[in-house]
Amino acid sequence: MRTGISLLLRAVGALTVAAALATTSVRAEDINYFSIGTGGVGGTYFPLAGAVANAISNPPGSRACDEGGSCGVPGLVAVAQSSHGSGANVVAVTSGDLDSGFSQADVAYWAYSGTGRFEGQEPMRDLRVIAALYPEHVHLVASKASGIASVSDLRGKRVSLDKTDSGTHPDAVLILAAFGLSEADITVENLQPEDAAEALREGRLDALFFVSGYPARAVDELARTGEMVLIPIAGPEVDQMLLEHSFFTRDRIPNGVYRNVEGVETVAVGAQWLTSLSQSEDLIYAITSALWNDTARRLLDVGHTKGQSVTRQTALDGIAIPLHPGAERFYREAGMIK
Repeated sequence: MRTGISLLLRAVGALTVAAALATTSVRAEDINYFSIGTGGVGGTYFPLAGAVANAISNPPGSRACDEGGSCGVPGLVAVAQSSHGSGANVVAVTSGDLDSGFSQADVAYWAYSGTGRFEGQEPMRDLRVIAALYPEHVHLVASKASGIASVSDLRGKRVSLDKTDSGTHPDAVLILAAFGLSEADITVENLQPEDAAEALREGRLDALFFVSGYPARAVDELARTGEMVLIPIAGPEVDQMLLEHSFFTRDRIPNGVYRNVEGVETVAVGAQWLTSLSQSEDLIYAITSALWNDTARRLLDVGHTKGQSVTRQTALDGIAIPLHPGAERFYREAGMIK
C-alpha cells in the first residue's frame, strides 16, 4: 500500500529528525510518529495531507511557537503516506497499519456500519472522525477522440473505475447504475488516477472516473495536452440517485479549473480525516487543537488550493460516524457541540 514516494518521505522525515537529534539533547524516545494515509500522488489527498502534517508536527529541537517556530504537537512528526485511497485507508486505520487517514464520507460510513461496499464484513466500529475537510467532486474525464459526451456514452468504452479499494470505485459503480449501466457494459480498468491519465493520453483508455478535490494534479496535467473533456453527471438520473444515496450532493467543477477545459455539473461527497478509537484522547485533542490554530490556517491556505476550504466552521459537516473523544473534547470546549 505504501509506494516508493511515501517511503521516501518517511526516510526524509527520519533524516530530518536524526539531524535534530545530532544537534540537540533530545532523545529518540521523545519522538512520536503519526502517519496520515492519503491516496495516489496525482490526487488532492496527498498534497493536502502534507500541509496538515506540517501544521500538526513539532519535531524535537524546533523553535517555540511564540518565537516563530512550529505550533504543532510537541515531539510529533506527522508523515503523509500515499495509498490506494479511502477504502484502503479505513482498513489500514482499523488494523493499526496507519495512525489516521483521509476518506470519503460515504466510505467511512459504509466501513463503520458494515454496509454498502463493506456489506457482509465486520463493521469497523473503532473508526472515529477528527474533522470533516472539504467537498470532493466526481471527475468523469474522457478523451476528445472517444466522442463521449454523457455518462450513457460510456457503453462499450474502455473506462477506468480506479482501484477496487479506492473511494472512487464504488461511487463510479453507483453512477453507472443510475444511468442504466453496469461494469459488464464497459471494458473495466482499475488504474490509479495518474496511471489512468497516462493511459488516456496514450489512447489506451477512453475515460476515467476520479473522486477528488479540484484541481487534481493528474487531471490538471492531462488537461495541458488539450485532448480531454469533462463529462457532466447531471439530469433526472442524478435526481433519483440523490434520493437513494444522500451522501451525494449536486455541485459543479467551474470553468477554468483545468486549462482550456469547460466546467461541468457533477456530484460531490465530503472528505474526512479519520483515526482509531485506540489513539490516545490527549494526543488527538492536541492534534485537533494544532489543526485549527492560526499557524495551521496559513499553512493550509498555501499548501493546496483545497486547503482554503478546510475550515473549523465546517469541521463537523456531514459526519455520520462518531468523533474521536479527543476531537469531541476540542469541539465541545470551542462551543461547537452543545
